[in-house]
Amino acid sequence: MIPDTAAHDPHAVVPVETAAFTAFGMREVDAGTIDAAVAAAGEDLVCVFFWAVDCFNCERAKQAMLAEPEPMRALGLRWLHANVHAHPELGLRFGLHGVPVFLFFHRGKTLGRVTGWHGHAQFAAAVAHARNKLAGRPPV
Repeated sequence: MIPDTAAHDPHAVVPVETAAFTAFGMREVDAGTIDAAVAAAGEDLVCVFFWAVDCFNCERAKQAMLAEPEPMRALGLRWLHANVHAHPELGLRFGLHGVPVFLFFHRGKTLGRVTGWHGHAQFAAAVAHARNKLAGRPPV
């Protein structure tokens, strides 16, 4: 049996499925670039997808998003993504206790959070809630 050294070595190269990142134009960010990337989005609602290598639920989320790409694109989000195992300081900064986590930002202000992937309908409802919060309307 070949030992799983990748799980024990944070510097080991592990292949990551990137199709969802490409399909939704997700820009990779880290602790040094996340604030500028959120600011560069201007008036767009930003969603940062926090994920990790070998995270079953992260892969499940990516697969579900790819299975129905048009409804995801219709949400009109500016996408960023960050690997929290490679950048644990982001997990500390945003109080992440597991992944996947999706955080919504507008002009640097956090408007909401989705922890885990519970389907497109719940994700879309969270996006609507963030937009309502931004507009000063009551929650959906």
